[in-house]
Amino acid sequence: MADVRVASRYVKSLLGLAVERGLLEQVHEDMQVLERVFANSRDLVNMLRSPIIRHEKKRAILEKVFKGNINSLSFDIIDILTRKNRERLLPAIATEFHVAYNEYMGIGKATITTTVPMDATLKAEIEAIVKQLSHRTEIELEEKVDKNLIGGFVLNVEDKRIDASIKSKLKNLKLKFSHNPYLKEF
Repeated sequence: MADVRVASRYVKSLLGLAVERGLLEQVHEDMQVLERVFANSRDLVNMLRSPIIRHEKKRAILEKVFKGNINSLSFDIIDILTRKNRERLLPAIATEFHVAYNEYMGIGKATITTTVPMDATLKAEIEAIVKQLSHRTEIELEEKVDKNLIGGFVLNVEDKRIDASIKSKLKNLKLKFSHNPYLKEF
């Protein structure tokens, strides 16, 4: 939790600098690349967190992997973090930057969980509903498939949750039927 708080400070600075220099889209793409690399390379993340590996070695590895592949401003944040011995924050910064970018651009985030993948028509309808619920003009909709729902869907929009799944309805029925008003319990 402390890492996320410290990472958010770096993210705010990076976001402000990217906006000031007109590089917001490029830096956002770079942070998404970083996020994907860290998600797919557990060894790289473990290397960044390792207290045994020297910071100079970590910087050299990061330079070989990212220098020339990402914008210089994006690499500068890597350079600053390695000089301050805080390279372990890089995965959190990459993730938090996307959240800050969405907030800055006014993009809402929603997650829908269904039992089967949605087609384009249904997805468009859900996006329209989410836009109404969140009062946003643009939505980033994340789809998840969970066979355990039996049917229906679960929609999470910001701090709202709409659970229209068969699983939750069955659970509610089970609770109602478990209470029997005709039996006295002593």
